[in-house]
Amino acid sequence: MTADTTNSHVARTDVATRTTSTEAPPDVRRRPRAWALAGLLAGLTGVGTVVTSMSVDAVYDPALDADPAKISEALGGMAPQIVTFHVLGMITAVLLLVFGAGLYRRLRATAPVESLAPALAALGVFATSFVLLLGTGLDTEFVFGAGTDEAVAESVVFYNHWIGTIPWCWGLLGLSGLALFALSRSGSVTRWLGLVGLIGGGITLLLGISPLQYMAGMTAPIGLIVVALGFLLGDRAFRGTARD
Repeated sequence: MTADTTNSHVARTDVATRTTSTEAPPDVRRRPRAWALAGLLAGLTGVGTVVTSMSVDAVYDPALDADPAKISEALGGMAPQIVTFHVLGMITAVLLLVFGAGLYRRLRATAPVESLAPALAALGVFATSFVLLLGTGLDTEFVFGAGTDEAVAESVVFYNHWIGTIPWCWGLLGLSGLALFALSRSGSVTRWLGLVGLIGGGITLLLGISPLQYMAGMTAPIGLIVVALGFLLGDRAFRGTARD
C-alpha cells in the first residue's frame, strides 16, 4: 500500500511584503512634523534673542563715555533684559537641535545616496545651536554681578561686547540654506525652498565669512522661519510619496 503525502509550506508573508512592495507604509501621511514646528519656533525665539541682546546696550551708549565703571553700573540695572536674553537664547539652541535632526532625516529620505548635502544642512544647524550656547554662557557670571563689587568693571564691558556679538553669529546656518539649494536641483526639495536657501543662505554665509559676521543674526532667523514654514505647511509631494 502506498500513500502520497503532500507538505505545504506557508511562505513568510512579512518577508514577501517587505521585499516586493514599493509602497510607503500606510501611516506615512499621519506622521507628525514636530521638527519643522521646532524650526519655526527657533526662528521666532532667535529673533527674540537678537532683539533682547540689542536691548543690553550699555557698552554702546555714548552718554557713558566708554567709562567701565559707568557701563558696569548701567548694566547692573538690566538684569531683566539679560535673563530674557538668556532664556530665549537657550530655548533657541534646544529647538535648533530638534530641527536639525528632523531636517537631516527629511533630506536623507530623498537625497541621492552619495550626497553630502543632508549632513551639511544638519551640521549648519547644529553649529548654530552651539554658538548660541556659547553666546549665553557668561550670563550666569554677570547677570547679578554687574554694577557690584563682585565683578571687575572691565570684565563687565567685555561681557556686554560678548552678548552683543557672539549670539548673532548665525553664519553657518547659511550653509544649511545652500545645501537646500543643491538638493532642489535634484528634486529632493521644492525649487522655491532651494531658491530661499540660495538667496537667504548665501547672504547669511557671506556675512558670516566677512568681518561683519554678527550681521548674520539679522538674516538667518528670518530665513529659518521661511524654510520651517515651507516644510511644515508645504512639502506635500514628499509627504505623499516618501517616508519621513
